[in-house]
Amino acid sequence: MVTFAKPENALKRAEELINVGQKQAALQALHDLITSKRYRSWQKALEKIMFKYVELCVDMRNGRFAKDGLIQYRNICQKVNVSSLEEVIKHFLHLSTERANQARCQGEALEEAINVDDLEMDKRPEDLMLSYISGEKGKDRSDKELVAPWFKFLWETYRTVLEILRNNSKLEALYAMTAHRAFQFCKTYKRTTEFRRLCEIIRNNLANLNKYSNQRDRPDLTTPESLQLYLETRMEQLKIVTELDLWQEAFRSVEDIHGLMTLVKKSLKPSLLVIYYAKLTEIFWAADSHLYHAYAWLKLFGLQKSYNKNLSQKDLQLIAASVLLAALSVAPYDHKYDASHLELENHKERNLRMAGLINFTMDAERESREVLSRASLLTELTAKGVMSYVPQEVKDLYYLLESEFLPLDLASRVQPLLAKIAKLGGKLSTASAVPEVQLSQYIPALEKLTTLRVLTQAAQVFQTMKIDMISKIIPFFDFAVVEKIAVDAVKYKFVSMRVDHLKGSVIFGNVDIEVDALCDHLKKLTESLNKVWYLIHPPALKQPQLGERLYHLSGIVGTDHRRLLARKHIIENHKEEHEHRMLEMEREEESKRLKMQKITQEAEQKRIEVECREREQARIRKEIAEKEMQEAQALLEAQRHKLGKFKKALVEGEVTKQTLIELALSVQLKERQEMEKKLQKLAKTMDHLERARHENESPLIEQAWQRRLDQEKICYGQEQLRAIKKSKRNHAEDLRRKSRLSRMLEHADAMRQKIRREAELGQVMKEKERKNCLTKEIVLSSSVDPVQFTTTPPAAPTEPATTTTAAPTEPATAPAAGKYVPRFRRGGSDAAPPQRPAAAPETDRWIRPDDRPPAQLGGDRWRGSRGGGTSSLPSSSANSWSSSRS
Repeated sequence: MVTFAKPENALKRAEELINVGQKQAALQALHDLITSKRYRSWQKALEKIMFKYVELCVDMRNGRFAKDGLIQYRNICQKVNVSSLEEVIKHFLHLSTERANQARCQGEALEEAINVDDLEMDKRPEDLMLSYISGEKGKDRSDKELVAPWFKFLWETYRTVLEILRNNSKLEALYAMTAHRAFQFCKTYKRTTEFRRLCEIIRNNLANLNKYSNQRDRPDLTTPESLQLYLETRMEQLKIVTELDLWQEAFRSVEDIHGLMTLVKKSLKPSLLVIYYAKLTEIFWAADSHLYHAYAWLKLFGLQKSYNKNLSQKDLQLIAASVLLAALSVAPYDHKYDASHLELENHKERNLRMAGLINFTMDAERESREVLSRASLLTELTAKGVMSYVPQEVKDLYYLLESEFLPLDLASRVQPLLAKIAKLGGKLSTASAVPEVQLSQYIPALEKLTTLRVLTQAAQVFQTMKIDMISKIIPFFDFAVVEKIAVDAVKYKFVSMRVDHLKGSVIFGNVDIEVDALCDHLKKLTESLNKVWYLIHPPALKQPQLGERLYHLSGIVGTDHRRLLARKHIIENHKEEHEHRMLEMEREEESKRLKMQKITQEAEQKRIEVECREREQARIRKEIAEKEMQEAQALLEAQRHKLGKFKKALVEGEVTKQTLIELALSVQLKERQEMEKKLQKLAKTMDHLERARHENESPLIEQAWQRRLDQEKICYGQEQLRAIKKSKRNHAEDLRRKSRLSRMLEHADAMRQKIRREAELGQVMKEKERKNCLTKEIVLSSSVDPVQFTTTPPAAPTEPATTTTAAPTEPATAPAAGKYVPRFRRGGSDAAPPQRPAAAPETDRWIRPDDRPPAQLGGDRWRGSRGGGTSSLPSSSANSWSSSRS
């Protein structure tokens, strides 16, 4: 770790390292300076260093160093100059955003470049394997390698800044600005995973703010400025989350806003409340909570009517129409009928939470349907005068669905009204906080409501209807969809009907479902049969005699007596079991008490041991501190004459060993700097001398080179002349040798022809000998007698008589070791081997006289077959060639 006397020196050193390409070393040098304990007081030079520091961190994408440095700088300047920290963080955010945008602009396809599931997640093993195996990287892969790392670093930047600025009243505005920019980042690039994490980070920061209420410099939410910043941040979060269609996170965001309002016990401003209820309508509609969606619209209508005086009459009519249609879209029956206790409790808790979000105070002991229901909502709409602002088409629809009784014509009258309502809506004026109203979203729910109304009214008039008739009077859906709607309505006891597909009809009325009727059919059958039996064979009515009564009475008394004795015995057994259980419980309590007592004693013993160790460690630390102080005093006395002008900075009561070391390092640093200055001056002088020497040497070197060039030209000419003379002499010598050897060409061709013929003859004789040997082996291996073989030898190949001569018979020789010996040679000298033909003379039939001239015998044909050289000739041929040459 290099220690600098002034921060400016560290900045200069970092710039020098950057100029030579050592950015990591420059970053490490600045990091060591920022985290050093010597620079704990803020000064202007530190701000310049931090600017350079964050630039290096962004350039190298080193988020860990950036976070560490910013935390240290916050500790330095948050009590003196917070604005400096704000400037550094803004610069950091600006650089990260700019580099990410540059990387995005360099990629040709943004969607493929940022197609990463989780920015915090590292590269997958399959991606690494593919990047090493594939020779050429595709465009998508290059885009990911170019753009995704910068997006990941930008996301880490937002997280780092939020972590540094959290729960600090002096940095609230910067915290809110960073959160807004992070929201926009997630919205622009559709980063849903990072947006959820961002919401969780902000939620945890607020929870910690409430948890550690005694923390210094914590924001005070009771102040209007802090509350406004926090609410604006949550509102921006709510806007972005609805645009990203993250409805579960949107519900959490709404609960965060409501919890913040409950915490400070203040209501929002009308401008914020309008946005709040507008987003609530979207959330409740996405969650299929049509009742709370309608109540949110009612709240929004009241706010717009009361506080927005610039709202036009058309906009107010559209909002009122949305309120009424939302109320009509609520299902006309209760979904909690025949639900379990757990479902009812969960539904009740959910209703309490949703009612709290729309600022309805509900009693937890009462049923929520008694307070918030479709009927009460429609009554409230009429009481608050919403119907006076509703367009005529919506009014007609309301009266048709809620007041008219037209079982056959209801759907046909509702259908044109729905077509007109679907065309209503559009963008509102700028004075409205709700940007757009579309009434077409309520058409499916209104068609379902019309279907239910038609079914309930038809059930009051008809007992049976054909399926075709049902499809005709309900033109919105196919009968399969109508049947599904009817099944849901029958499930919750809203309508009583049954579909008979065999007969193609619908039966209305209280008709039990077949499954319910079959549950107790055996019991009903038994009861019916008993009634029939008593009707056919009524029992005889006679009064029992007194004896019979007494007899039965004695049996009853005995039975009661035995029952009472058994009950007494059961009671005694219960008492014994109860006493036994009580004893067991007492024993268990005693064992638990002893166990807890033992645990308490062990904990007390551990506490005493820990206190003893702490006291011992404190004593050791005190002794070490005293010893270090003594060593520092001794070192001070020894080094006092070397410190020079630093003596004034030493105070006897505050001197420490660390102080002396720092002072000694400062002295050494100053000496090193002076020595470096001397060396730089000397190096500069040497550079001047070397430059002067080079300037004086330059013309001399040029002259010497020119002289050497002239000498080389002269030497080159002489060498050329000698080479030409030598080549002429060699050529003349070669011509003489050629004329001398050309007269021997005929003799050489004749000798070559003779040698070729001898070689051919030897080859023929070898082939003939191989055939005779093969014939002998075949004969000897058969079962023929050797005597017969010797008396009748095989006929020799047919040849002219003039070309074959008999060779003299040679005596039999001893067989060589490891060599095959024929049978006729094993018996002795009686069996003589067959005669081998002698070699033919040169004048036999194989060598015919050649009448061609010698020039043709020595042509290229025989040279090509023999290889054109004399290295393969036998020794005799070579001798004859040498003799003929001589």
